[in-house]
Amino acid sequence: MFPTSTYIERRTQLCKAIGGGQILLLGNQELGMNYASNTYHFRQDSTFLYYTGLDRPGLAVIIDASTGETTVFGEELTMDDIVWTGAMPTIAEMAAKAGIEHAKPSGALAPLLDKSAHFLPPYRHDNLIKISELLSLAISAVKVCASTDLVKAVIAQRSIKTAEEVSEIELAVRITNDIHVAAMLAARPGAREADVHAAVQEVIHRNNTLASFPAIISTDGQILHNHAHHNTLKSGRLLLVDFGAEAPDSHYAGDMTRTFPVDARFTERQKAVYQTVLDSQMAAIGMLRPGLPYKEAHLGAARVVAEGMKSLGLMKGDLDAAVAAGAHALFFPHGLGHMMGLDVHDMEDLGENFVGYGDGFERSAQFGLAFLRMARPLRPGFVVTVEPGIYFIPQLIDQWRSQGLHKDFINYDEVEKFKDFGGIRIEDDYLITEDGARILGGNVPKTIEDVEALRQVALS
Repeated sequence: MFPTSTYIERRTQLCKAIGGGQILLLGNQELGMNYASNTYHFRQDSTFLYYTGLDRPGLAVIIDASTGETTVFGEELTMDDIVWTGAMPTIAEMAAKAGIEHAKPSGALAPLLDKSAHFLPPYRHDNLIKISELLSLAISAVKVCASTDLVKAVIAQRSIKTAEEVSEIELAVRITNDIHVAAMLAARPGAREADVHAAVQEVIHRNNTLASFPAIISTDGQILHNHAHHNTLKSGRLLLVDFGAEAPDSHYAGDMTRTFPVDARFTERQKAVYQTVLDSQMAAIGMLRPGLPYKEAHLGAARVVAEGMKSLGLMKGDLDAAVAAGAHALFFPHGLGHMMGLDVHDMEDLGENFVGYGDGFERSAQFGLAFLRMARPLRPGFVVTVEPGIYFIPQLIDQWRSQGLHKDFINYDEVEKFKDFGGIRIEDDYLITEDGARILGGNVPKTIEDVEALRQVALS
């Protein structure tokens, strides 16, 4: 936990933003995998953690936004519990560390809760049902009745990372660095994706922490979120590794992607595509500064991708017109990045458009650009990922070609030759500063020369 004053100040700011009434914050419950006492690993709700620091199942909090008075509700361990789990601090003892004045049993929550209390939209069904019961709302009405004012206040506050938060994120990213080096050292022809997964999980366990999201470790890098690890690594292929760690105890996230050859060196064709992705990332990074709409950084990266594809003969014509039309999205079909903090996609449970767009920025309906999670102007204290990519998705290529899409900008005969290529993504985490941006957690090899040097060590 952070110092007690941190949580008191966070709740004070939230109360000022809301102005009055009650604020209900629900923690998460333990959930059974196949029966009640065989549970999934517990992960506390991030907003609940942010305002209380209480990392224990089955808790709820009421904050009086007029006075700041806070009460936590939960059940103390019985002796039967202690036999199985060991002794733990009481809820009151834990609450005191967060500056919370009152601790009451769970049964006291409903009688003390105002039916007009502000609450956040639940993303888990157990909490959806709980809110339905507490506030006498139909299940279908719960998310509709969630407080937009509370959502906006939480996002405004959590978006700006303090120095103590940045320190935790950097810890998570440093562990993430080690994960990616381990992956680069473990991969070799004849090994399995599952073997690489085992190597990176060892880093997670050695640091006594959790993954910030399920690992993407795939020679089918053209599948953006591929969580299967069944392929055998083959000479001539690339391996894409997108994975991150949480900081132990605090749960702040790291998120990084590297793509590297299964062999010691890239092929010439792989080098050309890889360098284009790296150039697009560096171009976007060079644009990062307060006030810049992140959409502009995305389009800057997209322009570099289009230039690289034209140099390979895969695109043609006026590249500005091609990017404006979305022709580049055949190769770069996702957004440049997203917010990162207590969640790897920070606060997206509160609504992606609220987090990444806000007033004055509407999501595009154009393929590719529609998947941009973050478009709003950057501010000092934002932590964002920068992760362009180039992918050759056979099914998408076939669909676009059959429909004649963007034929003035795409040389489909040449694109056909790349359908067996896979995909490349490069991702790093950046803090927006007062005058620009800085990388968090150090660097993992990503230039062609540095990646090949580490791969040669791995295969020597």
